[in-house]
Amino acid sequence: MASFIILLFLPMFLLFLLLKNTKTKRSSLGLPPGPRGLPLIGNLHQFDSSPQYLLKLSKQYGPLMSLQLGFVPTLIVSSAKMAKEIMKTHDLQFCSRPSKPSQKKLSYNYSDLALSPYNDYWREMRKICVVHLFNSVRVQQFRPIREDEISRMIEKISKSAVANSDQPVNLSEMMISLTNSIICRVALGKRYEDEGIERSRFHASLIELQAIAGGFFFSDYFPYVGWVDKLTGMIHRLKKNFKEFDMFYQELRKSSMSI
Repeated sequence: MASFIILLFLPMFLLFLLLKNTKTKRSSLGLPPGPRGLPLIGNLHQFDSSPQYLLKLSKQYGPLMSLQLGFVPTLIVSSAKMAKEIMKTHDLQFCSRPSKPSQKKLSYNYSDLALSPYNDYWREMRKICVVHLFNSVRVQQFRPIREDEISRMIEKISKSAVANSDQPVNLSEMMISLTNSIICRVALGKRYEDEGIERSRFHASLIELQAIAGGFFFSDYFPYVGWVDKLTGMIHRLKKNFKEFDMFYQELRKSSMSI
C-alpha cells in the first residue's frame, strides 16, 4: 500500500520541483520577463518565429524578453536600442553561437569562420580573412565577375518578361541564383548554372543543407535525449549531406591541384 501511494504522488512531486526550479532559475539568472512555459518543454509549444507573434509578445513584455526553449534560455530583442546594446555595447557576451550538432558536423568541428565560437582560433581566422580575402584589392579583383553575373541576371529578367509578359518574375529566386553564381565563380572558378548534372547535384545538396540547418533537432533543446534525432532520421540526413559535401570538396581539391 505504501509503495502504491509513493508511486501515485511521485509524478506530482517531480512536477512541483520542475515548476519551482524553472521559476527559481529565471529569477536567479536575472532573465528579463517573458511568457510562462511548461515543465521540460518551456515555451516550445507556444513559440512562433513570425514577426506578428514576436511583436505581440514585445508589446506585452517589452523590447527585451526571454523564452525557455526546452532547456535553452533564449533572449528575444525587438527594438533598435536593445539591439545596439546587445550587438555593440555587450557584444563580447553575445558574440558566440550556440553549439548545435548540424553546425558542428558540417563545419568540421567549427573549423570555419562563420560558426566558430569566439576564441583565439576565431580571432586568428578573422585576421587572415581580413588581410588576405576581405580587402579592397580582392574586391576590385572580383569586380568583373560581379558585373558579368549582374548583366546575365538582367538579361534573364528581360527575356523572361518578353516571353511571359503576363507572369511575374520571381526576384527572390533570381537574387539567390545571382549570389550562388558569384560565390561559386569567386571561390570555385565555375558557373554551376552551366555545369548540367554537376550543377544539379550541387544545388540538391545545397537545398538539403538549408533544410537540415533549419530543421528541428531534439538535441538542440534537450541535450539528454539526442538519441531521438536518430529515430527521426535527422542524424542520418545530416551524415549523408556531410558525406556529399565532403566528396564535393575533395573533387574540387583534386581538380584545382591538376590545373
